Amino acid sequence: MNKPQKQLVLNLLAYVAQRDVSVEHLCKQTGIDLTRLKGEDPVEFKPKQLEKLWSTASQFTEDPLLGLHFGEAMQLAALGIVGEIIKSSRTVGEALQQAASLCYLVTDLFHLEIHPSPKYFSIRFIPHPLADKSSFAFRQTMDFFMVFMLHELDGLLLKKINPSAVYIPHSSGHPKEYERVLRCAPQQKANEYSMMVDHSYWEEPILTANYEIQTFLLQKVSEERQKKTQSASFRSKIYEHLMSNSYLELASLEQVAANFNMSSRNLQRKLKNEGVSYQQLADKVRKSLSLYYLESGNYQIKEISYLLGYNELSAFTRAFKRWTGDTPGNYASKKTYSKNA
Repeated sequence: MNKPQKQLVLNLLAYVAQRDVSVEHLCKQTGIDLTRLKGEDPVEFKPKQLEKLWSTASQFTEDPLLGLHFGEAMQLAALGIVGEIIKSSRTVGEALQQAASLCYLVTDLFHLEIHPSPKYFSIRFIPHPLADKSSFAFRQTMDFFMVFMLHELDGLLLKKINPSAVYIPHSSGHPKEYERVLRCAPQQKANEYSMMVDHSYWEEPILTANYEIQTFLLQKVSEERQKKTQSASFRSKIYEHLMSNSYLELASLEQVAANFNMSSRNLQRKLKNEGVSYQQLADKVRKSLSLYYLESGNYQIKEISYLLGYNELSAFTRAFKRWTGDTPGNYASKKTYSKNA
């Protein structure tokens, strides 16, 4: 999915233009075709290209906290139909739930989980399993979305939302500025991007609430999604489902079948009609995830084996060797050596 990525890049360029940065020069330095970017066709961005865009934009603006300040400045209107749906929500709680359900239209970097409770509600940003969490671009983008999530309703409420706690997995480096923008001193917590907000904000009314407009816009989104779903092959739907729900562990055949409201046998039969088996798709996902986990250096091999659904480490080792011709340990060692070389 590159449409959200393209929109985010355009919004970032619009922001740095207001900081007196030449967009043409920035695109030239980062290898981005500005003419094509302005057009309607999809644009693919390589990870190295996005990394260079963020680092160069940060350098040109002389702002090491570019993502933080970009999120503070961006308006809901920049999200198009998603922004309008959020603005037309009845309450803060409803707006957050809409944002979570429509997150896929804005970014493929993470998905949102909203958990209300009697005292607080939490907003969790769950990164995509294949996201390079160590990159400069990832950190800036996550800073951007966390801040934007907090500031998106500014001016649409009679209260200012102040979180009770904010968790990020890294040391901020600029604690006072993070505290100013996030309205709370962030705490460091491994593998966690989240906010805790007092439950009193949940029912806070939004001044621009409009049920009729929201219903119309949600219908448009539903129609577009249905068109896309109907045009996609069944095998691609299963693959995308496995990838997007693999942040805890790989779903079983029975779990996937239940999600698609069919029996395991019917799911396997539909895949067979498209020339592929469930096992082949699951192995493809396992291979992609195993390479990512090993290259990240953040997971033990035994932990990766468990996350991918293997009961025995030896079974994972055999599968990995079948995919790559190497053992997980050797592969990880080579990647560590190449990073340090």
